[in-house]
Amino acid sequence: MSEFNNRIELQREVIKIINQKGLDIQITGLSDSAIKRWLSDNKLDKNSELIKLLYEISSKLFFLANKSQEQITDSYKKLSVEVSDLVNKLRMKILE
Repeated sequence: MSEFNNRIELQREVIKIINQKGLDIQITGLSDSAIKRWLSDNKLDKNSELIKLLYEISSKLFFLANKSQEQITDSYKKLSVEVSDLVNKLRMKILE
């Protein structure tokens, strides 16, 4: 259960970080459709480094969610660390 809680906490953290940007419309989720709507509502460039990073985090979190039913493996743990590193990178990008 802690893997699930960790993923949820990471998702919340990413949303909080993105919403610190102070845009008119806040992001509400990390699904592909939520990100696309947020981009459209705020008229953002989908090719910016920040957005690419957001999609990468979203994709890896989704992958981890699908793997959560399986036994925790070294590759799962490695990917979890990668996501945490990407979240830290996102935090730094927002501050730029």
